[in-house]
Amino acid sequence: MKVYDAVPGLEFDAERDLEQSPAWFLDGTHSVPPWTPMFGWFWINFCRHGMQYGAEKLSLPTVKGWDWRFKDGGGYLTLLLVKSEAEKAERETRFREAIRPFVVDYDGLWQGFVEEMLGLYAGLKKLDLDQATNIELLDNFEQTINVSRRMWEIHMYMMYGTYTAYILFENMCRELVGIDDTHPTFHQLISGFDNKVLQVDKRIWEFSREAATSGLAPLFLDNEPDAILPALEADAKGREFLATFRAFLNEDGWRMQRMSEINLPTWVEDPTPALVNVKQFLHKGGDFSLDQERAKATTARLAAETEVLAKISPEQKGWFTTLLRLAQKSGVFSEEHDHYLDLYTHAMIRRSCLGLGRRFVAAGAIDDAEDTFFLMPDEMRKAGLAPDQFNLRPVVERRRREWQGWCEKENPPVILKDGFDMDQAMGVLVQSNDPIALKVVVGSMPVVRPELKADLHGTCGSPGVIEGPARVILSEENLSEVLPGEILVAATTSPSWTPVFSFIGGVVVDRGASLSHAAIVGREYGIPVLMNVFTGTQQIKTGQRIRLDANMGALYILDK
Repeated sequence: MKVYDAVPGLEFDAERDLEQSPAWFLDGTHSVPPWTPMFGWFWINFCRHGMQYGAEKLSLPTVKGWDWRFKDGGGYLTLLLVKSEAEKAERETRFREAIRPFVVDYDGLWQGFVEEMLGLYAGLKKLDLDQATNIELLDNFEQTINVSRRMWEIHMYMMYGTYTAYILFENMCRELVGIDDTHPTFHQLISGFDNKVLQVDKRIWEFSREAATSGLAPLFLDNEPDAILPALEADAKGREFLATFRAFLNEDGWRMQRMSEINLPTWVEDPTPALVNVKQFLHKGGDFSLDQERAKATTARLAAETEVLAKISPEQKGWFTTLLRLAQKSGVFSEEHDHYLDLYTHAMIRRSCLGLGRRFVAAGAIDDAEDTFFLMPDEMRKAGLAPDQFNLRPVVERRRREWQGWCEKENPPVILKDGFDMDQAMGVLVQSNDPIALKVVVGSMPVVRPELKADLHGTCGSPGVIEGPARVILSEENLSEVLPGEILVAATTSPSWTPVFSFIGGVVVDRGASLSHAAIVGREYGIPVLMNVFTGTQQIKTGQRIRLDANMGALYILDK
């Protein structure tokens, strides 16, 4: 019997949970590699709450959000379907009213939530963690829990509202125009918009220009990633550069290379990843390419709007246009919520855990501040006020061993009840009409077309065809290895990967959907993206020449 559960009450129990639902899907986008126990506790508890909160607040007609379980560091989810036709009808009536704020003033709605969250973060950061009392440290941790809960409420309310409109728009396009969100014209309709993540990338590009004009380029280009910061600190102009750079990071650097974890340093703690981005922009040279790409995408979007709207009858044009405008917000929201919600909140969780962790180390309760990532909140509370009275090492050591074991094996992509197959499971997803399942986490399944004689099949996230050398990246820590013109092959991508999109030729991801990061950023940069190939990172090797045909959903390995 396990004495210390990582996520009490929400750990996967095959006997009971498969009675509740015959299919539980692994969230491969966020929980690969496996989560540390502390982060798993936060995600499972509050993403789960947020999804049910958002579905209830909007009264989604077909689904009441998701239920989540924790298994070996993986997040497994199942849909909570609305089972009664009468209840669906009632919820649809309420949904029509609940969606009105998105229609009336989407930008005002989203900006209000951004300001609310930035205010909550500012409150957490006011406390000097190393000068605080134990009482203040524990209170900051409890506030961080509350901020996480609130973040997920905003996150899923906004995501469900925005992405439901996206699906409704796609349905209208399919019915009235004969296209869906894999069609190039659809991609044109929703591309060419700026967002906060891309603005951060442009600011980093501007720093690369500043480094070039101030003679600091050699300190970036001639040094390995870990040597860039020391080189700048040893140089007078480098120190001036770092002062400005750190001021920028203190505003926009509350993020980690991995979006959904706390076991990597933030850019505020260690600016090396951001400095590597500066180096990559220096190596590429030239202008900020996204400016030109956005101008082209805007022109193409306006032409596509004119073409498509001409096919819509006058009586349907009003609602079609309303849904189009909301669908066009989807990509912007997808990227901006990562910046303002997920990344920032997870940075605050890390900050608070490390603050308590340093106090626990000083009191002899643990050996390293990051040992707190292998505790759970009740254990933090247990030792928070008098840490010198507790020895938390046995719990930490046992959980670390378990986590290391999780990292050495793969979690199954789906857990099915006996007699329930994958086709039935996918049928449930389609039946749910849940936009997050269909457009972010799981996505569409590839259509295998034998006549193409492709080595791998996937779905189109961004149209185009490209041939070039592959670069397989399994961890954000290796992004500095990506070279111009290469085709990136990864399990998935997140905002920390965005700068490399400015100089790569294309992207192949094992998992992804039309509103996942790789697809959205690929469309903005005008490079082909192939998603849901599932085994790309296993079958493709760095340096192999590959041909990516996103239009046909096909990939060819040319060097075998």
